[in-house]
Amino acid sequence: MIRTVVALLGTEAAAFELGIVAQVFGLDRSDEGLPTYDFAVCAPDVGDVPTTSGFAVHVRHGLPALTAADLVVVPAWPRLDAPAPPGVIEALRDAAARGARMMSVCTGAFVLAEAGLLDGRRATTHWQFADRLAAHHPAVRVERDMLYIVDGPVLTSAGASAGIDACLHVIRDEHGSTVANALARRMVMPAHRSGGQAQYVETPLPAGRGGRGDDLTDLIDWAQTRLDAPLGVPEMAARALMSPRTFARRFRSATGTTPGRWLLDQRLRRAEELLESTDLPVEAVATRSGFGSADTLRHHFSARRGVGPAAYRRAFRVR
Repeated sequence: MIRTVVALLGTEAAAFELGIVAQVFGLDRSDEGLPTYDFAVCAPDVGDVPTTSGFAVHVRHGLPALTAADLVVVPAWPRLDAPAPPGVIEALRDAAARGARMMSVCTGAFVLAEAGLLDGRRATTHWQFADRLAAHHPAVRVERDMLYIVDGPVLTSAGASAGIDACLHVIRDEHGSTVANALARRMVMPAHRSGGQAQYVETPLPAGRGGRGDDLTDLIDWAQTRLDAPLGVPEMAARALMSPRTFARRFRSATGTTPGRWLLDQRLRRAEELLESTDLPVEAVATRSGFGSADTLRHHFSARRGVGPAAYRRAFRVR
């Protein structure tokens, strides 16, 4: 269970990425029934830390704050051309050794890699810096086209807003989909983007115009109301008035993921919501979320969550 979250800065800070972490973990939303954490920002030297945006952040805590962290977050790290300040690498290794989870946003992955915490693990960073991360740290299995990656106790994420998706993943993993979705609504964010979604989408999803098959927004709205039906890529392509091949290409260009992966993500999300909010038997949850059978649901759910539907319900059932 994560109770204490500490964001680690160096000699300079990236304001936006630090703000993401503070927005998710640093605000008290207990009056809305949302989780609250003991949140702190630390740096090698206490005092003002300049940001890349022209103002300074006053940091009250030094590196010893990491000794109490359940989750250590390294926001984007502006100084990639210099080694981490003295004490940072040792403090990160000590925190990891005692069991703290690690997370990076954008180029914060470089610091985790410098500490050796990504050796042998899959990791990602902003697409502009992925080749550099791979070249400087060959022991890291760099994935260049992922929003975020969880490998054991380490989570790395791509640039900027992908950090929000990664933070919401942590909330979902700790408290379930209902809580994560409530926080996403509070932040006026999409409830869920899977880590496997592409970082760069060539064409933003167009605004719906209300006609049958006229764009992918209408198609997605249509598909989300039919997740319990025998709906697959051929049916979606027919609805969009395209060949399956053309549809798959257009869908990936517009959303950053494949139609099949999108359908699976939506059905898993529906199953999570039903497990948390209803007492329906697992077989009924499987039917309503489009998996057809409890065995199929268990297979996909365990692959995604690491636990079966029944264990998930025991952990996250909203009463």
